[in-house]
Amino acid sequence: MVSSNGPITDAEYDRMTSVLSHLHGKSAMNLEILDGFFAALICGPQTVLPSEYLPEIWGGDMANQNPLTAQHEMQEFVDLVMRHWNMISQTLHSGDVYLPLLLENEQGIVAANDWASGFMRGIALRQGDWMELVNNEEYGGSLMPIFALANEHHVDPEMRPYKEPIDAQQREKLIIGAAAGVISIHRYFAPHRRAAAREARESTTYRRTSRKLGRNDPCSCGSGKKFKHCCGKITFH
Repeated sequence: MVSSNGPITDAEYDRMTSVLSHLHGKSAMNLEILDGFFAALICGPQTVLPSEYLPEIWGGDMANQNPLTAQHEMQEFVDLVMRHWNMISQTLHSGDVYLPLLLENEQGIVAANDWASGFMRGIALRQGDWMELVNNEEYGGSLMPIFALANEHHVDPEMRPYKEPIDAQQREKLIIGAAAGVISIHRYFAPHRRAAAREARESTTYRRTSRKLGRNDPCSCGSGKKFKHCCGKITFH
């Protein structure tokens, strides 16, 4: 049974890791990629629904994945994913310090490359909307540490931010800069998210208040006749 409240425990993160490790989609995520991915979606300009981002997590159509051991395991996994999303969201909305979830690589180094790659995948879902920040000379710099970590080992050497390997001190500065950048980006796009939420509310209100006129209802023109005998009557010319 998964608790819907409180921080996710180490045991619960282990269960998430176990499920993710059994996903065989070419672009299936690990826990660190997932954290960066969610950070981008939450601090970005538009709301992205689970129906869109869940397939990104397991790398495609779930029908093509190896079946999980039981249906309840999948439900537990999704519940934990939602809780992790809520934890990041609550941290950013409260103004608390955001700490990326980073894993050690095979050399025992916390590289943060996967986290930054996950963030870039989040940007890719709404790339057009993010270009405003990318091209902003004053605030666009908040993305630079993330770009640097994501492209550190790019297949094209020209895309790599540094010609020489990043040392431990430089990496720490980039990770700190990336975490601070998430907070800055969240603040930058706050007006965009509020405007999008307001537009969604207004659209919903309009749909709820606009009732279809029935054929036996009084006609809206005020004639006193039924709609079907007045403005709803078809006249052929």
